[in-house]
Amino acid sequence: MSFQTVHILGVPFVRATMDEMMSVIHAHVKQQKPCFIVTANPEIVMKANEEPTYMATIQQADYVVADGIGVVKAAEWLGTPLPERVAGYDMLCRCLRIADEHQYRIYMIGAKEEVVQAAAQHIRQHYPNVRLVGVRNGYFDWNDQTIVEEVKRAEPDFVFVALGMGKQEQWIAEHMHTVGRGVWMGVGGSFDVLAGVVKRAPELWIRLNLEWLYRLLKQPTRAKRMMALPRFAWTILKQKVVGK
Repeated sequence: MSFQTVHILGVPFVRATMDEMMSVIHAHVKQQKPCFIVTANPEIVMKANEEPTYMATIQQADYVVADGIGVVKAAEWLGTPLPERVAGYDMLCRCLRIADEHQYRIYMIGAKEEVVQAAAQHIRQHYPNVRLVGVRNGYFDWNDQTIVEEVKRAEPDFVFVALGMGKQEQWIAEHMHTVGRGVWMGVGGSFDVLAGVVKRAPELWIRLNLEWLYRLLKQPTRAKRMMALPRFAWTILKQKVVGK
């Protein structure tokens, strides 16, 4: 399945629903074809616009999905609507369900040791048929090639990387083709949610598109990062007015 793309400030988002993305992801796993997915919110879009090397990395992805209601609203304002938000955490959980159903192999990289181990334990408890073939924290030498060799030997169907925005996408782009298989996705703070360290917003907040506000109220230290939201909105508004 091929998708049309919607470019928002240079970032190519696929015009796809969650169900359509999951069908494509499963097809990549069954065919053992490597696949790089970026779940991009306004913060990622702004970072890509400010850092050309990061934009180049994002543009290497096979699929960039709209993880953030701000991206969906921006596409609508610009007259190039996207069908829906495709939240990264929800996509991760859908991948885990597929892996549980088909006994697929998963490699987890990133976060603190206690967090990634707790997240792995959560997966073992809630997705008992998943084959966890690797669990490694995110504190390693960037140039340590033994990690990539370990991933390759594990022959994963999914590789979830939680090294933080920017680093995780770069690490995937540099190493995915060396491994030569697997669906690779940067998952940001999702391991913290799986581990129970961070609580996800209640369903009502999510339905009202206020998950970002809930996270800010729970983690005030995110305030500096959240400044990307008004900058994103202002940039989109200028683009709409100029008509480019």
